[in-house]
Amino acid sequence: MSCIETIQSYGLRSIGLGERLLPRTDFTLCDQFVLIGSGMIWNLYFGLGALLLGFWASIGIALARNSENRFLRKPADWFVFIFRGSPLFIQFFFFYALFSQLPREGVPINLGVVQFTAETSWLTRAWGGALITLFLNTTAYAGEIFLGGLRSVPKGDLEAADAYGFSGWKKFRRITFPTMLRLAWPAYTNEAIFLFHATTLVYFSSFPARQQQGDALYYADYFASKTFNPFIPYPILAMYFILLTLAVVFVYGAIYRRLNRHLPSNQKRRIRYRPQLVR
Repeated sequence: MSCIETIQSYGLRSIGLGERLLPRTDFTLCDQFVLIGSGMIWNLYFGLGALLLGFWASIGIALARNSENRFLRKPADWFVFIFRGSPLFIQFFFFYALFSQLPREGVPINLGVVQFTAETSWLTRAWGGALITLFLNTTAYAGEIFLGGLRSVPKGDLEAADAYGFSGWKKFRRITFPTMLRLAWPAYTNEAIFLFHATTLVYFSSFPARQQQGDALYYADYFASKTFNPFIPYPILAMYFILLTLAVVFVYGAIYRRLNRHLPSNQKRRIRYRPQLVR
């Protein structure tokens, strides 16, 4: 089988498209690159899904922790303390055990006029339960990061906003929120990188992969166990994550420059030609 045929057969295998059976013998370098790369689709799914959901949830957590209302502040404090204080690996096992206790036929919900049964089996699958676990974990860490940015907003900016008549939602949207993002974004970039790396823990958790459609580490471990040579599949896996990290740094760096576009230090200085006509 040529490399082009391997890409056609196994390029999307991790999501159920292409050949169902994995190669058994005569593993080529192309086989390992393609299948491990196919598994990266799931790592991207876990990372992007958790980041997109956790970004807004973490901002809500930061605002709740900065609130003077103790009924908002205390639950947010405990949420961050629990998820930052316990290992992510343990959280995977805990939530799988918790979701497994739900009835297989679903949870009946009665809303008066409307009655239905909520499906719960998807919570014990990797695409559902593992995503929820990563979402809660990154929400706690990012919430702490944005809280630091929120408390670091210069008082002069807030006083200037008051002087211009900004108040309430307009003050938060135009002054507080963008300044908080600008201050917290470098640390949040590190959290995004960590989250993508943490998606490899899904393979070791109890959440099962459907029909051998696992993530990148699943296929790397498969090749390492079949060939008894870990020095090919694992470096390939590391290379994919290095490329992913570079992509995250590039995208988040572009957003950071966008957030700081109004600062004088970020404006490119034009080169002016000034000939010296008189000495």
